[in-house]
Amino acid sequence: MFATYADDTQLYLAMRADNTASGLSNLAACMANVKLQFMQNGLQLNPDKSEAFIMGIAYQLRAASSLSSVNVAGVDLPVAEHVKVLGVILDRRLTFNKHVSAVARSCIYHTQAICHICQLLTSDLAQIN
Repeated sequence: MFATYADDTQLYLAMRADNTASGLSNLAACMANVKLQFMQNGLQLNPDKSEAFIMGIAYQLRAASSLSSVNVAGVDLPVAEHVKVLGVILDRRLTFNKHVSAVARSCIYHTQAICHICQLLTSDLAQIN
């Protein structure tokens, strides 16, 4: 399965923890097809901005723990600890800890920014939605 956004293409592949070699060969074949389709349409993949991401339960992650990079379309892609998909930070076990921390940091930043201008607002202006 794949998803294409404005300037981002993501491939999704389910694989068994006991047969990662077969799954990785399927991924390489999919990526070769995507690369060919891109080339036929005048587009180009940027391996410097590409990465692999493995998520699953503890058993599956232990089975794939030896993978530090994945060779896709002739390029060794690093296996990332987390990825950002449509603004949501996903980690390997889908705990959302990193995403919650990022949202909290953003809220604190914006709250502090509002505090800096609070004394400049009239009461009527501060109550406008």
